[in-house]
Amino acid sequence: MLQGFAILLGCQLAGEAFVRAFGLPVPGPVVGMVLLAMLMLARMPLPAEVGDVSGGLLKHLSLLFVPAGVGIVQHLGRLGDEGLRILLVLVLSTVVTLAVTAVVFAAVARLMGLAPVHHEPANEAVEEEQ
Repeated sequence: MLQGFAILLGCQLAGEAFVRAFGLPVPGPVVGMVLLAMLMLARMPLPAEVGDVSGGLLKHLSLLFVPAGVGIVQHLGRLGDEGLRILLVLVLSTVVTLAVTAVVFAAVARLMGLAPVHHEPANEAVEEEQ
């Protein structure tokens, strides 16, 4: 298990070092996760303990949200003052993200030739009657 933890923490450390070295606006653990994914895609022989440790962490993932909840409680005053703005930004960013995702999905489907053919049966029936 220690070897699995060491590999996961090593990838996180490498990601953190990369982010700090290049001044990227991305969290270091995210870059470390991408590094781990690239290692797996490159078929690097990772020990089975990595899967065991990852499974254990995922099983107790809810515990990792406790610090975020404590942070929210500590800043309840700010949340009360700026809560409406925060809610507006959350809703707006969600809508924009959904719209961009739909447009990108449609564009990729069109590029791959998977775009559905649109038939409008209501208009065809009206044209046949005339």
